[in-house]
Amino acid sequence: MTTTGTLFGIGVGPGDPELIPLKAIRVLEKMEVVFTASSTKNDYSLAVDIARAYIPENAAIVDLRFPMSKDRSVMEKAWEENAGRVAAVLEAGRSAAFLTVGDPLTYSTYGYVLRHLRIGWPHLAVTTIPGITAYQAAAAATNQSLVEGEEALLILSGVNGGERFQSLAQKPDNVVFMKAYRNVDGICRALEEADRLDTSVAVANCSRKDETIYRDLKTLREERPNYWTLIISRQKRHASTEG
Repeated sequence: MTTTGTLFGIGVGPGDPELIPLKAIRVLEKMEVVFTASSTKNDYSLAVDIARAYIPENAAIVDLRFPMSKDRSVMEKAWEENAGRVAAVLEAGRSAAFLTVGDPLTYSTYGYVLRHLRIGWPHLAVTTIPGITAYQAAAAATNQSLVEGEEALLILSGVNGGERFQSLAQKPDNVVFMKAYRNVDGICRALEEADRLDTSVAVANCSRKDETIYRDLKTLREERPNYWTLIISRQKRHASTEG
């Protein structure tokens, strides 16, 4: 009887290799198979680049391709098929890592693949190792608190601009817009309406060599934002110690 392997979901952090958790490094250094996700339009993996120094030279790097589609049925098919590819490796008795930028369970393809593994192959062992998210690193880069006292924090996808934020009758104390790059104008309009534009900051390529901080979002609107761009917006506070 063949012993099945374990899947390790590993968050490699926002970009700086020194922000990869020690546990993730320890596990990764033992892996023979490393999965990574990419678009069907390219085979580049930022997660692999971040973690490359810790991936064994003889490890097989398997690129799982996912179409960039708004058709849910197309995406479900891709998630299920790639979950099957992962399961095949584990059922052959080999453990594997699935690398993700940031945290594996925060706006990550890994989460969808994990769901399909649980449905189709519930007997397989999975261990998820959390990672530092881009918004945590962005808050550190700008020296500002994400939440204070009894404040709340809302994390939103910026794919639909500021629509979700605008629809909220009661605005959250603080909000993070992930994936803001294509819809900066819509997000900025929503923040203007809420009188929050001047208490918002954007960070592109957080923790990497080309990290850029935009403390004036008007500047960001004049440029073509990078894919790895997020916006942190907070309510106006009476006093601030932010840098």
